Amino acid sequence: MSALQTLTANFSVLRNRSFRIYLSGQAVSLLGTWLQQMALGWVVWSLTGSEFDLGVVTMLASLPLLLIAPWAGAWADRFDRRKLMIFTQTGMMLTAFTLSALVLTEAVQIWHIYALSLVTGIFAAIDLPALQAFMGDLAGRDEVRPALNLNVTIIQISRMIGPALAGFVVGAFGAGVAFFLNGITFLAVIYSLLIVRARHAQQRAKSESALSGFRQAWTFIISKPRQRDLVLFAALATFFGIAIVMSLLPAVADVMLNGGPDTLGALMSASGAGALVGVMIFAPLAQAHRRTGVILSIALLGAGVGFLVLGSSTILPLSMLGLFIAGLAMPTVITTTMGLLQFNAPPEMRARVMSLFNMVSFGLQPIAALWVGFMATQIGLQNAIMLNAVGLIASGAIMVLRAPLRNWINLPAVPAEVIAEPVAGLGD
Repeated sequence: MSALQTLTANFSVLRNRSFRIYLSGQAVSLLGTWLQQMALGWVVWSLTGSEFDLGVVTMLASLPLLLIAPWAGAWADRFDRRKLMIFTQTGMMLTAFTLSALVLTEAVQIWHIYALSLVTGIFAAIDLPALQAFMGDLAGRDEVRPALNLNVTIIQISRMIGPALAGFVVGAFGAGVAFFLNGITFLAVIYSLLIVRARHAQQRAKSESALSGFRQAWTFIISKPRQRDLVLFAALATFFGIAIVMSLLPAVADVMLNGGPDTLGALMSASGAGALVGVMIFAPLAQAHRRTGVILSIALLGAGVGFLVLGSSTILPLSMLGLFIAGLAMPTVITTTMGLLQFNAPPEMRARVMSLFNMVSFGLQPIAALWVGFMATQIGLQNAIMLNAVGLIASGAIMVLRAPLRNWINLPAVPAEVIAEPVAGLGD
């Protein structure tokens, strides 16, 4: 398959009407999510001026991914995923409206943000494995990787547009309006969930405990060395890379660049632009390449170089370039590892496998956020970013030097009716 065919194949799933409807609603909602993400970071920084508090907020929002994962995956396999997501999306909409009311009335305190971040994180932790498996339900097993790629594509488009819009909204109308607009956007995805239908192979064993089902997913992942490596790649990208983007950019905009909300919006948009190009061009090519271990190692190295540029810059264009470079690499790691694991998971176990993946990779965000926030207060913001950049570069180098991973040849995806077992190569 040529490079052009590889890139265009990602859009074949759009022939599916239900997938198109859901993706459209998700696109609107994600725009609001990144609108709130940027505004929330700026409110925390305005209230406290502390990198550590930025890390605490990120930690509280992502901690439920670590704690609830065993149950969230089991619920998503056992119950109707569509109805479960309607519940979680409604909950997150209500927390956005609550936060808006607190900011608009000037009653907000840092503990309010702590509490609402935790509540939102609980809903998100329940929602995420259901959403990831729901993509497979809508698209079918043969189209699961293109479906995930398109979902990540709209995430990155929203990352590019949302923060830039938030910079204007926060500067002109205040953060409370940004939170209110985010609440409104949830209506689009809730409406799409009400009208689409998807095939869901629900788990029949009702008497099985959530932890027992979670152990099955754990056994599935650790049974093959290359599957363990896929999860490790995602964990390294999360710990050293994503923590910087999710926690420190408000401080970068103020301390390193002497800017305001518009500067923060520009930084987040640059990261989103790089991620958009990464997920639309580099990730599909990486997934089609047979030496997956080498490609993912190079992606970690590239992300590290991008963050080195960010950590050494005191001017906005160069900082944006660093985030753009890092953004190119990160989605390649996340979408490739997520797509391969989900493609190989049995349909009735898919949500639990994704939940375990989220727990081991994204569940590191609480620890990573506290780490990077603490280090920024101890050794300085620029040094903390540089330290994480070196961690990414060292991780990529160590991974590619491992002969079994370097020599791993991943077989391309084939139609489901041709194979009865998971894709070969993961156990080599």
